[in-house]
Amino acid sequence: MYLYTHPDCENHKLAQHPERPERLRAVINRLVETGMTQDMKVKLAEELSDDVLIHVHPSRYVETINRSEPTISTVRLDPDTYMSPGSLRAAKLAAGACVAAVNDILREKTDRAFCAIRPPGHHAEVAAAMGFCIFNNIALAAETALAHPDINRVAIVDFDVHHCNGTVDIFKDRPEVLVCSSFQENYYPYRYLDFSNEHIVNSPLPEGTDGKSFRAAIERDWLPALDSHQPDFLLISAGFDAHEQDPLAGLCLHEADYSWITAQLLCIATNHSQGRIISTLEGGYDLSALASSVEAHVSALMQ
Repeated sequence: MYLYTHPDCENHKLAQHPERPERLRAVINRLVETGMTQDMKVKLAEELSDDVLIHVHPSRYVETINRSEPTISTVRLDPDTYMSPGSLRAAKLAAGACVAAVNDILREKTDRAFCAIRPPGHHAEVAAAMGFCIFNNIALAAETALAHPDINRVAIVDFDVHHCNGTVDIFKDRPEVLVCSSFQENYYPYRYLDFSNEHIVNSPLPEGTDGKSFRAAIERDWLPALDSHQPDFLLISAGFDAHEQDPLAGLCLHEADYSWITAQLLCIATNHSQGRIISTLEGGYDLSALASSVEAHVSALMQ
């Protein structure tokens, strides 16, 4: 299994913002402390070039982002999303990690990968940064996979507490891309929450939902859709802000729930995708809960 990351992803920073460098540091420290990195090939991400970014985002959007990074202080791309000195490189490294993971799997160097990166990506729409996200990392990974002659269908599954509006925006009219999303209902981003194309599978969860009800929703909504879709490649937007300790929302998942869903997705990948699966970090804002949840997820992914 491969781990993609880069310390320069920590250079994207704004004081008192929940999406902060310490998130990535907590994740990497936990993977090192537990010895898990000894059983992984650690690869430094490289910046994704603009000519690949425009496979998902219009060139005018990419050019706007390239011009928006400040030399000092910070700028806001939307009320929640910022750029600081170092943000452009961090965002391109995050996107580059996900694309590199797909390419390495398609070259049969590995069959599983985890991308420990930031900023996250699943709220970034075709031409809009939002929700802490600048480029849609998982969408770029999906487009990379679909460009390969052996890949006709992919599935993106997203278990963040927030709906993956950006991913849906990009693939809403692309039936070869199944998008499954679980999220706290009637909550940010207030977009695409009830969008209903057959290949978009939304699983809204009431505030206070626990692991038992979460698992029931996945078994009811996701697993049959995934089996029916038969993806050639499985991609995971792994958000851990549905954890009970997370300060930004109100779901009540625990580490065991992340282990469980990872095991279910591994079965899907084994049955349909020749084991090809990548996961990339999205949300998770309590450092302790984030680190322990990632540990549970990656441990299950390595089985």
